[in-house]
Amino acid sequence: MEEERECCSCKTKERSDQEYKDLIHRLNRIEGQVRGIKGMVEKDAYCTDILVQSAAVNAALSSFNRVLLENHIKSCVIRDIREGKEETVDELLVTLKKLMK
Repeated sequence: MEEERECCSCKTKERSDQEYKDLIHRLNRIEGQVRGIKGMVEKDAYCTDILVQSAAVNAALSSFNRVLLENHIKSCVIRDIREGKEETVDELLVTLKKLMK
């Protein structure tokens, strides 16, 4: 029997209403862009047109990641360092390595 792998930690974070709305809005836009690309493939759109839209989705995801990372550093990381939880810095470094692949 294979072991189940968790994709994320058991930690959670309460977000302000504004942060939550901003992140969800960004994700909804990205989701719409991906659906648009799917529609382009289904309609046999020209390859370069699809690639341009795919690049736009990548840019939107990168922007989402930057915003989320900034919020994480300004809240979770600073809080944990103040509480003496220096392992959070190591966790942040691991996360940055994954983002920079």
